[in-house]
Amino acid sequence: MSDEQLDELAEAARNRGLKLVRSRVRTPTKRRFGKAGLTDKAGKPVFGMDAKGPTAKPEEVQKYLRNLGARDWGASLDVAAPQRKRTGTKPKGRAEPANDDDGSPRRSARKPKAQPKPPPSPKLRDAKPADAPRLVELIGELGHQIDEKHVRKNLTALKKIDETPLVATLGSELVGLCGVHRTITIHRDAPLGRITILIVTEEAQGHGIGRMLVDAAEEWMRARGCKLVEVTSNDRRTSAHAFYRHLGYERTSIRFFKKL
Repeated sequence: MSDEQLDELAEAARNRGLKLVRSRVRTPTKRRFGKAGLTDKAGKPVFGMDAKGPTAKPEEVQKYLRNLGARDWGASLDVAAPQRKRTGTKPKGRAEPANDDDGSPRRSARKPKAQPKPPPSPKLRDAKPADAPRLVELIGELGHQIDEKHVRKNLTALKKIDETPLVATLGSELVGLCGVHRTITIHRDAPLGRITILIVTEEAQGHGIGRMLVDAAEEWMRARGCKLVEVTSNDRRTSAHAFYRHLGYERTSIRFFKKL
């Protein structure tokens, strides 16, 4: 999550009477690097905090605030209906419930108002051929041109070698893509993992989806014996460079390529 997004998260916390606490750890390899948490105005922990400081991912804090806002919104809708004035000769005092003919208390026909549904949470799964039309759109956002036929063909080939890409969804919409690859090289003592593509559509950014995809890709590589993961990013995509650095990635080389 960028510094600008963290500032927006801090503002969202303040709007709910809370304070965003950011980790002071500046070393990416340390356990608390990039962590955040919430306290009340008196400094009492509310979410993602322990005795040593923040423990939660900023995306988890964002989700907590979003759900908190949804509950507050729902509560604001649950207002009491005005009571009807009763007529009759009974003296003033505590109102007695109306009775049915059999003498039992009459039940109100008023139904409770439905609470609004919370916003959908992002989910990850393997890509499938039916995703091809949407994947063409996502891949196009990175400047790569490919048609649905070749996307389906590539998915079939990748599935055979256990390298099916990961996709992220928000509700029923596919909003993210991450390609994974494992290769054995002559100069390394363990397989090398590689993120071959990573894209989260602009309107879905800010939900922690990019980090979810990277974490899942790293876990996929770790399970297959990889000790190192690499990723390439176009020189012009400076925001992506900042994202990778925030996740602990370092720039170590210059990439060359040649068309064949």
